Amino acid sequence: MTSGRVPGTGGTKGVADLRPLRVDDAALVAEATLLNVNWTGEELVTPADIASDPVLTHYTALRPDRGDFGLVAEIGGRPVGVVWLLFLDAADPGYGYVADGVPELSVCVWPGYRGGGLGTRLLEEALAAARGRGLDRVCLSVEAGNPARSLYRDLGFVAAEGTASETMVIRPRE
Repeated sequence: MTSGRVPGTGGTKGVADLRPLRVDDAALVAEATLLNVNWTGEELVTPADIASDPVLTHYTALRPDRGDFGLVAEIGGRPVGVVWLLFLDAADPGYGYVADGVPELSVCVWPGYRGGGLGTRLLEEALAAARGRGLDRVCLSVEAGNPARSLYRDLGFVAAEGTASETMVIRPRE
């Protein structure tokens, strides 16, 4: 993954620069996880839940030693979006788990920066990085009714057979 300006995110909001996600971005990833699980706007999950619930905490632990990676989009040095892929396994699966060795993707664009192509760009860059790493599949979890579901479909994600209805998978080499 390389840093670079994100087209389609200009205007009054500025132009986003991309940089690699770092281990010290844990608070950023926790904030993104909170926004993701509360996508309806209701506060169903609190920051304390993100910090204490094992089902959620593993989404905030970037571990490059197992292959985890991601990107942060920043405008003026302020994070406005993030995408990350975690290699969770059967012993500690994520909501979108399909198999060991298949990373689970999460993406979040902060309110006020949505709808301008930033989410698409983050996803495209992450999928390109997955291809570059020789990954055969990437999975994610998205609830029915979440508007991001159509974005995932547009990028080629499909429902994963034999998994929860919220699980989608893509073959980044296609």
